[in-house]
Amino acid sequence: MLVVAIVFWVCAALIVYTQLGYGLLLALLARARGGGELPGGSAPPDADADLPSVSLVVAAYTEEAVIAEKVANVRALDYPADKLELIVACDGSPDATTQRAREAGADVVLELPRGGKIRAQDAGVRAARGEITAFSDANAFWAPDALRRLIAPFATDDRVGYVCGDVSFLNDDDGTNQEGLYWRYEMALRRRESQLASVTGGNGAIYATRRASYIEVDPIMGHDLSFPFNMVKRGWKAIYAPDARATEKMVPSIEGEFARKRRMMGHGWPIVLTGGLLSPKGYGPLYALMILSHRVLRYAMPFLHLLALLANSLLLTTSWIYVVTMALQCLLVGAAVLARWIPNRLLLVARYYVLTQAALAAGLWDWLRHGTEAGWSPPEGTR
Repeated sequence: MLVVAIVFWVCAALIVYTQLGYGLLLALLARARGGGELPGGSAPPDADADLPSVSLVVAAYTEEAVIAEKVANVRALDYPADKLELIVACDGSPDATTQRAREAGADVVLELPRGGKIRAQDAGVRAARGEITAFSDANAFWAPDALRRLIAPFATDDRVGYVCGDVSFLNDDDGTNQEGLYWRYEMALRRRESQLASVTGGNGAIYATRRASYIEVDPIMGHDLSFPFNMVKRGWKAIYAPDARATEKMVPSIEGEFARKRRMMGHGWPIVLTGGLLSPKGYGPLYALMILSHRVLRYAMPFLHLLALLANSLLLTTSWIYVVTMALQCLLVGAAVLARWIPNRLLLVARYYVLTQAALAAGLWDWLRHGTEAGWSPPEGTR
């Protein structure tokens, strides 16, 4: 039973470290280094003459309901109009997305064959004229000063190749999804990572790259996970700009979030297992620790939970402490089940946690069974 006990306690320790201890470690490291501002700063340049030209690429598929509002949001940004180019790259959209984007005033509208979001973004970059290329989703809306804040680190540090902003998720329908809570914690982790080295992940709502640092990746591998670590491997910094803010409507229900994350993990697992993330080549020691802690262990989490549960069941008769640990695990699962009928906040958080862990495993199963398609459709309830 000694081996089983070791398996249980190692799994339990890794779960606690990944979900809570990593954030504490980052805070301690930042304090040991004296804290300080984010690399490059996020204050926008004062004079319009100092601003670089920017091409903002929006990849769109069946976005007729929101694309005109997105164009209007871009046009309302506090940025010189002659230095901002808006490109809507329509990925074989079967609806009126292209027509409405043109009518709303997009500078360039690309009508592309269906190839997936990444290939639409690649086409947008090839058509872009700006010094900086920014990216956003059609249903993500930026604060008026977001673009100035987003591109500021490029001007103050020529080693910066990638900058992601801050996204807040809104649930206007008062749904059950707890994604907003997760993202607030995630943004806090990225702030620390950015202070200490580089971020390990981004988001699709608001980010930018230099023209020279942009990478064309496999079309099933999204930018959010593949760009930051690839930038670091190529000698660039990947930075978080917390004052560059965007909002996006989330899937209303936890069950809808499970489906969304399951689809996303079908794109994430190829990056982890075959896309180079696991190779330490090009990482410094601290960034390698961040990748292990924030990415590799996060993806291993459902399997660590299953191993802990199995080992715990074998140890039940050996000590009262294993009765307590089993009760805690059953309490988590029971709370997740109960939240289906009793929408208490704590119960909903438990359900969100359990289903998002399950989505990781389901995404791996989907990818191993039938691969991942490059194309995507907007999740229901987010437009």
